Order: sequence, then structure tokens, then C-alpha cells
Amino acid sequence: MSKIGLIIKREYVTRVRKRSFIVMSVLGPILFASLMVVPALIAMSEDQEVKRIAIVDSSHLFMNIIPETKYLKFDYLHNARLNDIKETYSAGGYYGVLYISHIVASEPNSVIFYSDKQPNLATKMHISKAMENYIRDQKLKTYEIENLDNILKSVRTRINIRTIKITETGREKESHTGVAMAVGYAGGFLIYMFIFFFGAQLMRGVIEEKVNRIVEIIISSVKPFQLMMGKIIGIAMVGLTQFLIWIVTTFVLVSLATAVLFPELNMTPTQQVISQDIMSSGPVEENPQAPSEEMDELLGFLSNLKEINFALTLGSFIFYFLGGYLLYGALFASIGAAVDNETDTQQFMLPLTIPLILALLVLINTINNPDSSLSFWFSIIPFTSPIVMMGRLPFGVQNWEVGLSMALLIITFIGMTWLAAKIYRTGILMYGKKTSYKEIAKWIRHS
Repeated sequence: MSKIGLIIKREYVTRVRKRSFIVMSVLGPILFASLMVVPALIAMSEDQEVKRIAIVDSSHLFMNIIPETKYLKFDYLHNARLNDIKETYSAGGYYGVLYISHIVASEPNSVIFYSDKQPNLATKMHISKAMENYIRDQKLKTYEIENLDNILKSVRTRINIRTIKITETGREKESHTGVAMAVGYAGGFLIYMFIFFFGAQLMRGVIEEKVNRIVEIIISSVKPFQLMMGKIIGIAMVGLTQFLIWIVTTFVLVSLATAVLFPELNMTPTQQVISQDIMSSGPVEENPQAPSEEMDELLGFLSNLKEINFALTLGSFIFYFLGGYLLYGALFASIGAAVDNETDTQQFMLPLTIPLILALLVLINTINNPDSSLSFWFSIIPFTSPIVMMGRLPFGVQNWEVGLSMALLIITFIGMTWLAAKIYRTGILMYGKKTSYKEIAKWIRHS
């Protein structure tokens, strides 16, 4: 085995055996799966505490208008004084007092809920929605329209816009903007996180070997460039291994969770139609506890994840992760070789962190406008392309743009590795002297 291969093996085996690697390999997929599944569970969950609410209606318009649910009960108190009820509602077993002013039709802020607890959003939405619908219907009835109830039912329409993307060959393919935004941001943010995390590991490892004088023994057998490349590639393989573990385990956990918690996502279209027919065969009544439109969208998002081309996305992620890490990893290694302790790295970290932070900021703009000039140029510039291009790829990018971005990233990586090697070769054996940019420039010019 070559000397670089031996160094790669040592770095890889040493790090994958660490307790931190094992712990993160277990906790990472659980965290990512939770971020996908828990919001859906929260959206589906309902408050199971029965709440009795006293209603003082000075307008005398809303008698039995707000429908009760399994967990929301309403008592209309006639001829009751608000101040008296506010003082005794708790003793009467009420969760709170809803006061409706007589100017409710013209003043939106004339409905007040008094309670010693903060009501949840579902309770407030249920009350306000019922009152809004009733006021709207009463105002429409003043126009003396016949069959108003039937007309209102017929005009209530929900629109769900499908997006069809036409490829260069004229082929039509359905796309999902929300899913593309989530996958793009997640891919770009993971690369940003991995570059910082594993780059810092590499830098600390170089500093530790330099301070402990271990490097003096190592470079008696290998060249400084071989040592640097072995450490960079070894840590890159550690990062790639951890990422693959995260991806596979997260996919398995999410699949199991959706199969158990959301079985409707795995139904065929025919099964879904049959299920809807069964649900609608009984009496139809307004059910405030039924899944909301937001819940439908969340379930649709989980279902549409299956439509993502994970092979292409994963392949692109691996390339840009390796390309971005190798580019910045060489620079992180050169910084570690140039200093004697981690405190001295601060002055050299700024030129590296600015492009990465800038790329993350542009990524936010990219998922909203992937075809803008800003997104295009930042996805081509090698120092920002690994993060920004991952944000654009789920929306579809022309092949020549991806090819140009990859080619420039490879060329820049080679150039930065050559530059970092010159710094590393000299700096790895420099002790006791505070390094400056002027000193580093001398090392680069030294043949």
C-alpha cells in the first residue's frame, strides 16, 4: 500500500472508532427523521382536554352559532354581566369567557377571550372561523338572494396548483416546489455544516500533531504533501461514511414512521378513492377536528418526497461535498500547519468563513428564485458553488451549467491544493513564531 494510502487508513480507522462518531451516527438519523415526522404528528394531534367556555353575547346574534366539538363546549349566559362572570368563571368550571360586543359586525377587535390560561391556536381559529362565516352569510342575506345557502356551498372552492415542468426534449414532468425547496436547502446546509465540521477536525488534528512533535517523526518517512493529502482524504471518507449512514438510516426510519403513523400515504389512488367514499357515505357534518388544509399539505409533502430523484440528488451531493471539502480542507490543513495553537487560527479563518457564510445566505435566495443571476453566478464560483448549486439542482439546472460548475470546482481544488501544500510543507516544522500573512507569502514564493 502507498504511503498516502496508509495515512488515509490510519485517519479513517482512528476516527470511525471514536465514541463521538458512533454517537453522531446514531443520533443524526433520529434527529433528521424527527424533523420530518414530528411536525406531522404535532399537526395531527389534538388537545384532548375538555374546555367549557362561557359566552357573553351583547350583540344577541350568535346564539348556538359556534358549533361544539368533542373537546370544546359552549354555554351561552343570558343577561349576565361581564365583570361578574370574569370574577367567577373559574369557580364555575369554565376554561374562559368569550365576550362578543354589539359592534362585532363592524369592529374586528370587539371579540375578547378572558382566561387565566393561554388558549391554543386551534381554539381561537375554531371560534373566529364560525363567527366570520356567520357574519358573512348574514351580510349576504341582506341582498335577498334566493337559495343563498346552496349558492354559498357551490362557490366555495379550493385550488391546488400542480406544476408541470417541460424539459428541453419536450417531455412533461410533474414537479413539487415545496419539496424541491426543502431538499435544496437541506442539501446546501448539510454541505455547509460538513465543510465546517470536518475542516475544523482536520485543522485541529494538524495542530495537535505539530504541537506534540509527532509530525517530526511522521515526515521522516513521508513527504509533507503525502501527509496532508492522506489526512484530507481520510477525513473526507469519514464524513462520507457518516453521511451515507445518516441517509440510509433516516430513509428507513421515515419509511417505517410513515407506514405506521400515516398509512394513507401508502395507499394506491384506487384505495384512496374507496376510503373517501366510505368516509363520505355517512351523515356529513362540519367537523372542526378534521385535518386542516395545512395538515393536508404536510402529508402531501411527505408523499411527494417519493417523487424526488434521490439517485441524482445523492450523486450530486457526494460530488459537491467531496469537491467543497477537498477545496476547503486543503486550506484548513494549511492553517493548522501555520500556527502553534487553535487561538492563533482566528486571523486566518475569516477569509475561509466569509465565502461559506455568504453562500449560505445566497442559498436562501436561491430556493426562492433558483434562476436569478445571483444564484447562477454563486453556483458557478467554486468557493460557493458546492452550497448554492445544491439549492438549484432540485429545480432543474441545464447540463452545461452543472458541467461548468463541476469543472471549475475541480480546477480550483487542484490549484488550492498546490498552494496549501507549499504553506503546509514549510509551516508544519515552524515553531514558536507567530505567523503572519507576510510570512505565509514568503513560504508560497519559496520553491
